[in-house]
Amino acid sequence: MADKSLLSVEEAEKAISAFPISVKSETVPLLAAQGRFLAQDLFSPIDMPGFDKSAMDGFAYKSDDASTAFKIVETIPAGIPPKIVVTPGQCAKIMTGAMIPVGADRVVKREYTVEEEGFMRIVKADGNLNIRLKGEDLQAGKLAMARGTRLQPAQVALLASLGLAEIPVAQPSKVGIITTGSELVDPGSPLAPGQVYNSNSYSLAAQLSETGAEPIMLGRVADDEEATTKAIASGLGACDVLILSGGVSAGDFDYVPAAMKKAGLTLHFKKIAVQPGMPTVFASLGDKAVFGLPGNPVSTFVIFEVFIRPMLLRLMGHAFRPLVQPAVMTVAFSRSHSERTAFLPVSCRHGRATLVPYHGSAHLHALSLANALLCVPAGQDTIPAGSTVDVRFL
Repeated sequence: MADKSLLSVEEAEKAISAFPISVKSETVPLLAAQGRFLAQDLFSPIDMPGFDKSAMDGFAYKSDDASTAFKIVETIPAGIPPKIVVTPGQCAKIMTGAMIPVGADRVVKREYTVEEEGFMRIVKADGNLNIRLKGEDLQAGKLAMARGTRLQPAQVALLASLGLAEIPVAQPSKVGIITTGSELVDPGSPLAPGQVYNSNSYSLAAQLSETGAEPIMLGRVADDEEATTKAIASGLGACDVLILSGGVSAGDFDYVPAAMKKAGLTLHFKKIAVQPGMPTVFASLGDKAVFGLPGNPVSTFVIFEVFIRPMLLRLMGHAFRPLVQPAVMTVAFSRSHSERTAFLPVSCRHGRATLVPYHGSAHLHALSLANALLCVPAGQDTIPAGSTVDVRFL
């Protein structure tokens, strides 16, 4: 009999996307906005360019002037308005970026000319106007950048060119990280028998930083229900979203779901038909979202990428769409059980996807060699070599 509490990937995504959120914003200096998400649509306050300007060093003249030589009546550097109207038989020496003088409608490249005794002669035809027209890039009042855009260097450059010194951006989500497990030891300390290093805190913190969120390390909790309950209640006060790793399965020391209930949370689901990461919990308290992830490190990583990253970016006003592209499988894939959707680490280069040797949800080394995930839908047990598949880039 099918487990009715086991949600499909699509059902879990729908449940998470239905959780109501509100984007908080603030205004910051332009350079501080890099990497942040724009909190509102921005409209250009000016034309770009703001005037007809020369696209290169040369001479500005009237294009229908049939003169064989043109008297140079002015030299126009960038930043200085022209003073003289160009008339037939005349031209102005002009620098790149300088304003086109009245009367001229064309610039001939300097290297296509000869300059002698105050006159310019054109010695090679130039088929281009070599003028950037006022407003040809962007007009005043037009949308310059849409809400939710991540401000990378190119976007920062555009905003600077529009004269915008302060930018409305979404506040970064504060995300608390709690790891559970008496066997965990932080990197830098020696391992006793039976102990393992706490990689999940570092994995989650790195993934959160990459999204633009602010990771808050709330420490490790031993396998104890009361301690876990207190850690959840305390953590909710410090963050917008709380993530716990470990303690969500059906073992004798897996206390997270029970602790969530004791802390007053509403549990929306406890299992997803996904591999790795089936025992994933999604809960909430008021406007705070809480995730309980499996302790195996690949499970933690994959569940974050597939389910949590989209929600966090939505909290920061960004409509996330993973980069999914077709690729050709270099080798065949098969599995004996296909009840769950599987996400497998692959190396995808030049349109060819190669499965990374993978031993299961604790095999971090395999994940470190991958740059994408192959999604194998529930019910599919084989993929022949040479098949075209969709891969989700990390």
